[in-house]
Amino acid sequence: MAVALRETNFELPGQIGKPYHGKVGDVYTVEHEAGEVLAVVRTDRVSAFDVVLHEPVLCKGQVLNQMSAELLASTKTTAPNWLIESPDPNVSVGFKAKPFKVEMIARGFLLGTSWRGYKGGMRDLCGNHLPDGMVEFQAFDVPLLTPTSKADAGHDENITPSQIVENGLATSGEYEEMSHFALSLFAEGQAKAGERGLVLADTKYEFGRLATGQLIVIDEVHTPDSSRYFPLDEYNAYLGGQTTERPEQLSKEFIREWLVSQGFSGEEGQVPPHMTEEFREQISARYIDLYQRMLGRRFEATSDTNQAAQLSRIRENMVDCLGRLTFA
Repeated sequence: MAVALRETNFELPGQIGKPYHGKVGDVYTVEHEAGEVLAVVRTDRVSAFDVVLHEPVLCKGQVLNQMSAELLASTKTTAPNWLIESPDPNVSVGFKAKPFKVEMIARGFLLGTSWRGYKGGMRDLCGNHLPDGMVEFQAFDVPLLTPTSKADAGHDENITPSQIVENGLATSGEYEEMSHFALSLFAEGQAKAGERGLVLADTKYEFGRLATGQLIVIDEVHTPDSSRYFPLDEYNAYLGGQTTERPEQLSKEFIREWLVSQGFSGEEGQVPPHMTEEFREQISARYIDLYQRMLGRRFEATSDTNQAAQLSRIRENMVDCLGRLTFA
């Protein structure tokens, strides 16, 4: 039976400094003859509202890593990305890039924070004008880009394209390039989801620039952590008025909804509630369900029986990959 992966603290050959522990990923910078590379371990930590929750969720990191690795590989002709190889179910290795402090959020529907803002009277969303009379779950005529500034600490903030340029977060040319890649990837992701009986409602992309100057996609794409999915038939039935049952959330959004129902929304001074074992099992089941639907195959959890075996497996696979890594 798999065991939850909370954190890693390896020392790898060629490693530069200590690992960076993000909300979900443990990031190792490794010196290589062709330049610095990143080895990212996807853990089972859960974050919401920019806060890491108390309990990990079994298999979450494996789902994220394997989904993203496969979808990055299949979309690299649409937008170049950082991934070189995924040598372990929880690990991806790729090129190190200087990140832009901007998240490019592509939205196909009025949902989540955009819907909450709209209900409160907001009609300008990151430079996009929204008409009166829209309803939750309604599709936009064309997908919108609603970028946010990526905060080093605290919450990300909505930002307009002109503010991105004015604040020096990217040049106008860089923003246009990121916009093109983001919308192209979103269109491809929506098409793939539709083929699998799903709706890809919105997602976020992050970008960086290599030492060569090339702009690339970094981090993950189209995972349940970075995206919002629904079953297509449930979405159509709800929006068409055939049912009052809201479509099932196959993403992290239902975790946020649960936290809000418990009185937690990430405000300063708030402490997140503990997740019950039953709720953590629900999270794991939904992540695995989405994996199987999107990739069209059965999910096979790792077979580690204890933490020591798990960490040994991950480290050995990382060291092996880094030792034989070459670039074309």
